[in-house]
Amino acid sequence: MRKVIYNFCLLFALTSVLAGSAAAQQKTGYVDTDYLVSQIPEYQSVQQQLRSLSQEWRAELDEMQQEIERLREDFSAREILYTDEIRNQKEQEINSKIQQRQQYLEQKFGAEGDFFQRQKELLEPIQRQVFEAITRVAEREGFDFVLDRTQKTELLYAREQWNLNDEVLLELGIAVDNPSN
Repeated sequence: MRKVIYNFCLLFALTSVLAGSAAAQQKTGYVDTDYLVSQIPEYQSVQQQLRSLSQEWRAELDEMQQEIERLREDFSAREILYTDEIRNQKEQEINSKIQQRQQYLEQKFGAEGDFFQRQKELLEPIQRQVFEAITRVAEREGFDFVLDRTQKTELLYAREQWNLNDEVLLELGIAVDNPSN
């Protein structure tokens, strides 16, 4: 029985040593994709386009809301003068405007809305460019893994020497004035 336990312990120790040496040979780096994307000149233009589009649609939503408020105020001021039929018509008109505004909001800013579709369309080429640069740097520098610090990977500590942001920016042809974060 002692021999079995001894062999098991020996096997466990050997496995641990081999696994430890294999892990020590792996090279892991990290990047901050939010930072990298923000450094690409086209990104500012994309952000401006999205801001402009959002402001335009929000202005339309505000106009719709003002129309709803005007109808409500008018209804409140004249409600006692309305017959039951006219009162129901006015309430339906107000509810219809509320529904139209809600549908417009969902169409423009919902999960599958125009804003997010446009954002995806505009940002995808930039994100692809960054990803391809990360891949080239990782392959050239011999990294086994590259983590993204911005995607909630819970990277609690990392040595600055493994930060690949500057190398990726250089790969993208962007001059690095000050060392990255």
